[in-house]
Formats: sequence, C-alpha cells, structure tokens
Amino acid sequence: MDKEGEHRFYDVKTFYRFLEDFLTDRGLEKPKKKVKLDKDFFERIMLAVTQVNGCPYCSYFHAQMALKSGMSNEEIKKLLQGEFEDAPEEQLVALMFAEHYAETAGNPDKEAYDRLVEVYGKEYAYSIMKAIRAIMVGNTHGNAFHALRMRLSRKPFSNSTLRDEVGIVFGIFLFAPFILIKNLFKKSDRG
Repeated sequence: MDKEGEHRFYDVKTFYRFLEDFLTDRGLEKPKKKVKLDKDFFERIMLAVTQVNGCPYCSYFHAQMALKSGMSNEEIKKLLQGEFEDAPEEQLVALMFAEHYAETAGNPDKEAYDRLVEVYGKEYAYSIMKAIRAIMVGNTHGNAFHALRMRLSRKPFSNSTLRDEVGIVFGIFLFAPFILIKNLFKKSDRG
C-alpha cells in the first residue's frame, strides 16, 4: 500500500528553486574541466537522495539502472533505506552529503558543502552537485505527479495540495524556459 509519509511533497515555490538551482548552477563555481561520475557512483547518489524524498518512480527507475550497472539487489535495498555501508568508502562523503542535501530541502550546511569540495575537489564536487540537483527536481516532480494521480483516483494525500500538484506537474513546462531566458539576460547584462 502507498503510504503518504513515504513521500516528501514540496510547494511550487520550492520546486521552482530546485529547478532554477539545477538549470543555472546557482551558487556553484563552474569548473574549467568537467568530470563525469561513473555509473555506480551516479546511481548511488540518485538512490541516496530518492530514499529521503520517496519518489516511487525515481526509486524504481534508478534501482533498475543500478542493477544494470552491476550493483547487487542487497546494496540497492540498503541504499533505499539510507544505509551506505556497502558503498565504496571513497563515495561515502558524497552519499552522506546527498542525503543531507535532500533532508535540508536543498539548503545544506556550508561546512558540509566545504567538506564535499575538500574531499573531491571542485570538478568532482560540481558533478556531484549537478547529479543531486537533477534528482531533487526529478523527485519533486515525480512525487507531485504521483499525488495528482492518487487525487484523480480519489485517494488524495493529506500532505499535498491540488495547487502544488498541478503547479509542479505542468509548471515545469513554463518554468524551465523562463529560467533559461532569464539566465541568458543576466549573462548578457554582465558580459
């Protein structure tokens, strides 16, 4: 059975902030050299954030991707329960940061972010942050979509509103272009 306490619901304003943070790299210094995370590391980050937010679609999708990348069922189950002991030691700081980022709704402690950069360097920290921000957008959108589906099935969640569900599910189509255009104007004003 689908329990509402398993899903974190955000309002439209918070979703807009998550989307803007992701699309504009707000607060992040773009590295000179981009670093791609390996598939296992990327999927562990996805699962670490998703286990906090409880998006059923993201949980399913990223569990499947983790399986394809060679991760064991046992490790995936543990990651979805917030247990990281099976993860490679060199990834633990990133996974704990990802969980912290989700738990604080994208407002991590400065010390936690500084530790991320200290351990992984600017290039890797940037890639980790991009992954975390992407899944925050995905989780928030997925949970709003799920809540809207449940509402249409006459089983609404008490901790979600129709306004936020509709605003997030359909708002992304307005918000994303608006944010990108606004960012272009900001860049041209500075340049």
